Amino acid sequence: MSDSNAAPAPKRSTWEALAVFLERRSLVMLALGFSAGLPNLLLYDTISAWMRQAKLPLDVITLFSLVTITYAIKFLWAPIVDRVKIPGLYQLFGKRRSWMLFAQIGIVFGIWLIAGNMPAVSAAVAGGVEGAVQPEPNMNLIGVVAILAVMTAMFGATQDIAIDAWRIEVAAVERQGAMAAAYQWGYRLAVVVSGAAPLLLASRVGWTAAYSAMAFVMAVGVIGVLLAPREKSIEPKPLPPQTTPAWAEALEWIARIALMAFGACFIGAGLSGKPEPLSFMFPFVGLEGAAVSFGEAWVAKPWGAVWQVLAVAVGLAIVAFATYPMFKSRPSAYFAGTLKEPLEDFFKRYGNVGALILAMICVYRIADFVLNLMTAFYVDVGFSLDEIAGARKLFGVIMSMIGIGFGGWLVARFGLMRALLVGAVVQPLSNLAFSGLIFTGPWLPGLYACIAIDNISAGIAGTALIAYMSSLTSLGFTATQYALFSSLYALPGKILAAISGRIVEGAVAAAAAGESNWLRGWFGNIAPDAFAHAVQEYGKPAEAYAVGYMTFFIYSGVIGVLAFIFALSVMRKQPPAAEPAKPAPA
Repeated sequence: MSDSNAAPAPKRSTWEALAVFLERRSLVMLALGFSAGLPNLLLYDTISAWMRQAKLPLDVITLFSLVTITYAIKFLWAPIVDRVKIPGLYQLFGKRRSWMLFAQIGIVFGIWLIAGNMPAVSAAVAGGVEGAVQPEPNMNLIGVVAILAVMTAMFGATQDIAIDAWRIEVAAVERQGAMAAAYQWGYRLAVVVSGAAPLLLASRVGWTAAYSAMAFVMAVGVIGVLLAPREKSIEPKPLPPQTTPAWAEALEWIARIALMAFGACFIGAGLSGKPEPLSFMFPFVGLEGAAVSFGEAWVAKPWGAVWQVLAVAVGLAIVAFATYPMFKSRPSAYFAGTLKEPLEDFFKRYGNVGALILAMICVYRIADFVLNLMTAFYVDVGFSLDEIAGARKLFGVIMSMIGIGFGGWLVARFGLMRALLVGAVVQPLSNLAFSGLIFTGPWLPGLYACIAIDNISAGIAGTALIAYMSSLTSLGFTATQYALFSSLYALPGKILAAISGRIVEGAVAAAAAGESNWLRGWFGNIAPDAFAHAVQEYGKPAEAYAVGYMTFFIYSGVIGVLAFIFALSVMRKQPPAAEPAKPAPA
């Protein structure tokens, strides 16, 4: 956490930096990272395999990915975690650990309830196919599972808020790199377990038993909470006393929450490029046909992607309006503590450099987030699914672990800003490394080399950014400020990732139409089997696909250069506590 009066941290030797990973707090962080990662994949990726086996439509399946929006807007209820003490649990565990345990209990019951409804949904869908059951009850049951998934995701996001706050408050700035690395190690292990174990169990004991088993695996996080040391925190400023009638407060809460839900539907629809979230909300305001019009606008060329991004911006504006403290009331005071007061505290400490820091956070990981179509790229280049799985799963996870650990060591050994600068350098270079596959075609050693470079660089950058954002928070706003920072770095990437495919498709179409002949000349000597599958499947020349993907890699690399420029500028400004200073001579 930031403290401009803190004593400067001495520079650590290599072995002292490595020893930080074996401390009690780092080992506890490993278990808590596992607990944070387990529900995430279960709620939007693994569950899609069950839904497909249950013969649910693809449009229904893809909508379940929107539950992850709760993780992007968790700052809206982070002040609750900062302010509220859970009766009974607080006296036993303290504020942060009690919230962790409360959220874990909610996740366990949420997963169990989802598992309990799986047989009914499967039977109802099967009955609907045969005509024995009407479609309405089927959709009602699916809606119940969707509500349970959103509820469980909210508990998962709440657990993340409490874990991040505990991590920041229990360890000094120079140890945040190791703590961030341990968190990511645990998270990646949980992704492997929640992505593979339910599938293996489902084929043997069924989906209900498989998901129930995953609920028991959450015991890893409970053990982490029980072994975690108590944090040091201070109480935030209390809310003012009630000055308006109870009915007026209730109406304000209802209006604000309804507006936030409306804005969230715009954000979800824009990120997914699908009008279904708006179709759910618009009947309540008498605009049933507007959702269809939005969906048609988003797929129209060439401006569909622009309208899609605009929808996200509209949603964010609605959420901002809903949370603006416009009255002298307790709801307004709460939302002042959600956004206004944490940002005022941040800018009070960092002054003019604060805007530069926030800009850097916004763009730092975009170069990595926009690579959401890499599987499609591998397929188009000509790799088989088995080759892609072999490179990305076990090998990719190992490379990620190495990158995460190296990032934590860099922070402990050289300080936050130098590690952050290294991450800003390697991210765009890793994106450009993929362009080599355009020339080599489906050359397996090249695929493994690109996976290694990308995963190691992403691990370094992710660890450095988590540690740096942790250093920016202050006691009293720890959970709220970190939730805001994490939303800042996640949302821009999600928005641009939503249009990555449009960029490639547009560049491919332009090259196939002869509009990029100067760029096509770069690819006269690519491997004969490069993009052979795509040529056969879609009928466009291989050089057009080479132009399309090269345009995308250049675009993502340029974004990474912006992150480097911002990081270098922040480093030159040397804001308080962003970099441990060297000890003064005696």
